[in-house]
Amino acid sequence: MKKFIHTAVAVLFTCALFVGLSSMVAHAQSKSDAFETDVLALIYNGTAIADLAENDSSSPATNLYLSLHSANPGEAGNQSTSECAYTGYARVAVARTSAGFTVSGNSVSLTSAVDFPAATGGTCDATYFAVGTGSSGATDFIVYGSISPTISISNGVTPRLGTGTTITED
Repeated sequence: MKKFIHTAVAVLFTCALFVGLSSMVAHAQSKSDAFETDVLALIYNGTAIADLAENDSSSPATNLYLSLHSANPGEAGNQSTSECAYTGYARVAVARTSAGFTVSGNSVSLTSAVDFPAATGGTCDATYFAVGTGSSGATDFIVYGSISPTISISNGVTPRLGTGTTITED
């Protein structure tokens, strides 16, 4: 009788386990550090991910464009959302190579400081920056982040993002 009870319990446990597993849902939580680095190298340096993704071979983007924003553009925004509009402002092209961006580990930074055109009129308090694909207009951005300290732009000021400007994937 003991053997029967143990067998019955084992069968019930197995059935319960099977029923529980068949309705389980898995959610991905993170990418590996190596893959994060690969994705950043693909986006910012045009470096292929072996056997998975490659840079467009017919007409790849050779530059990405930095923009300044007076408020958080938000995930639903685009590169023109809250974009600074002082007189003389324009987005700045950065080479999509290791000459423009340094990828190290799961982080990317500017290889050298980036100067925006000097203000010749108007003002803007730049609190955010974005990296996008268009030199102007309502184009998509890849990533945006806050600027600290805020860059207060007025006549004669040349806004600059330094090499400490980083984007981290995690």
